[in-house]
Amino acid sequence: MSTIGSDRRAAWRAALACMVALAVAMGLGRFAFTPLLPIMLHEGKVGLEAGGLLASLNYLGYFVGALSCAVIRIEAATMVRCGLVATAALLLGMGLWDNFAAWGILRTAAGVVSAWTFVFASGWGLRRLAETHAPTLQGVIYTGPGIGIALTGLLGGAVGHWGSAAGWIGFGLLSVVLIVGVWRIFGDGAHALARTAPTGAAPAGPADLTAARADARWLVALYSLAGFGYIITATFLPVIARQALPGSSWPDFFWPLVGLAVVPGALIGARAPVRWDNRLLLALAYGLQALGVLLSVAWPSIGGFMLGSLLLGLPFTAISLFAVREARRLRGNAASGLIGYATASYGVGQILGPLFAAPLAQRTGSFTVPLLAAAAVLALGALLFACVWWRARRPAGAFAA
Repeated sequence: MSTIGSDRRAAWRAALACMVALAVAMGLGRFAFTPLLPIMLHEGKVGLEAGGLLASLNYLGYFVGALSCAVIRIEAATMVRCGLVATAALLLGMGLWDNFAAWGILRTAAGVVSAWTFVFASGWGLRRLAETHAPTLQGVIYTGPGIGIALTGLLGGAVGHWGSAAGWIGFGLLSVVLIVGVWRIFGDGAHALARTAPTGAAPAGPADLTAARADARWLVALYSLAGFGYIITATFLPVIARQALPGSSWPDFFWPLVGLAVVPGALIGARAPVRWDNRLLLALAYGLQALGVLLSVAWPSIGGFMLGSLLLGLPFTAISLFAVREARRLRGNAASGLIGYATASYGVGQILGPLFAAPLAQRTGSFTVPLLAAAAVLALGALLFACVWWRARRPAGAFAA
């Protein structure tokens, strides 16, 4: 009994530590930019196109960081600690420097280290949960980005009263406090976990190789649509809401609402039975996000933005969970390469989103067209995943590609 209790405590320590790590790396390191962008625009420090460029540079860094994880041979816990320290330093740097070129370098670097932290904290945490016989706690880990987003959203407006520089420095200091709280936990079993092959579900059986390869290609291709579809709203939501609701105090609350919705979405997604088809789950998740993005155009009111924020946030990390689960179905313990390709594809979509949306919104004075395009891309992804799922139900040989 004492061993069971010890394992349970160790599992919770690992899950909560990884949750905090993802909150810092993703919620603060990546998405603190979202609530601070309207303040930087108001201060005249950047224009809309320049803001879009800074966002895309961050997503480019994430893309590079995700690809580089395949060749890094440093212990997982060490990478997590380095990533967390770098995230805090880069946040502080955004407030201490007042130069666009420096901001571009800092945001790109923040993308790289957020990818490192996400990948290595996920691997360390999932392995730790498997060792302590608590895989059901994986959903706790993936609530981290949502908690971080909610924190930046709720605090962004408050610290913004002192200016964007104070906001960046405040988020940097908050990161330091959170890092101190989990620093020692990432030493628990680090050496044992660092170089062990990741666990995962074994392939379901001797499935037709041609069909499996086709499924892998579809996963990589369609995962990029999720990156493009959500990132326009995730980057510009407070700006979009301010345009639609001038003079209202509500725009500051829609982004934290997205973060709060991520939490139950991650917990529910982690408990989806393995027997449920991941492609159908992805289709449903894409459809929810498409509806959430569309609502900000079709119903540009407080109620529309609230419901749209919830629908955008609920599937946010669940989509990543389902994609990873599908990769493991196809490749089992050798899924890391496929996961890397899918993550890179997602990163390409994220890079293109702001580069497409910001110049168009600057010229037209509205985000209507970019948002409609984003919703259409997500709807297309939902339709294609549903088609892939449906065709997979046909007799063997019907799904050759």
